[in-house]
Amino acid sequence: MIEIRDLEKSFGEIRALQHISLTIRDGELFGVVGTNGAGKSTLLRILAGVLRQEKGTVLVDGEPVFENEKIKSRICFLPDDLWFFHNAAPADMEDLYQNLYAAFDRKKFRQLCSRFGLDRKRKLRTFSKGMQKQTAIFLGICANTEYLLCDETFDGLDPLVRQEVKSMLAVELLNRQFTPIAASHNLRELEDICDHVGLLHRGGMLLSENLEEMKFHTQKVQCVIGSREKEEELLRELTLVRWEKRGSMLLLVAKGTRQEISERVESKRPVFWEVLPLSLEEIFISETEVTGHDKKSIRS
Repeated sequence: MIEIRDLEKSFGEIRALQHISLTIRDGELFGVVGTNGAGKSTLLRILAGVLRQEKGTVLVDGEPVFENEKIKSRICFLPDDLWFFHNAAPADMEDLYQNLYAAFDRKKFRQLCSRFGLDRKRKLRTFSKGMQKQTAIFLGICANTEYLLCDETFDGLDPLVRQEVKSMLAVELLNRQFTPIAASHNLRELEDICDHVGLLHRGGMLLSENLEEMKFHTQKVQCVIGSREKEEELLRELTLVRWEKRGSMLLLVAKGTRQEISERVESKRPVFWEVLPLSLEEIFISETEVTGHDKKSIRS
């Protein structure tokens, strides 16, 4: 289990992370989402022991990560800015990972390279960005570490490979002690695979919740209320995140369970109403609106 308490990190005058506290439980896929520059990469580098925090604690099973080789051997970090040593081919990186990680699965790595058409003897600098990303992901999965930290994992992958990688992560979660942590600015990429999600914005953690619980406690409703008086009553009674009027149609996002919101709406005897599916993107945009943050750079 990873425990982070009151974490802070600055680069000169820039406060990259401030007062971050969260718990990442073993065996769940944890998504770190947020805008570009929100602090996602900095957080992963601290979790990997690459950077040292200025304040707060970062513990893996009760032990600090920084300068702790025993803990760091249980973590594999795949940065967004991929690193391969000069003139390396996948076969060279295979040898390196075999030396770095005792449980590295050489056979599986070779099978994945063959399956996806990656020439193990070809220089990685001649690969496309997507092929380089595939190689890095396969190395990370085959390292067989307990924790896999992925920064913008799916960026640069074509849709078919993206789905294959998601399937691989799911299989690893089922078959062994494995906790992947994926950081991305693309909310839709993480929505269908994450168990738990944390939203970073401007160096602060706006929320960290189980994804299903998050959706359970926020509802999106569209309705037509017969009278203006009852419409205004409904707006006063609900804990609104946001609302808008489109002709006679009222569109609401409100805090509460489906049953609670339904009872409130039905009490106004609407002409028409329905609960709509709520996406992770809409939840996070709602949260940033509530806290007064700029949401323009959060994209799908």
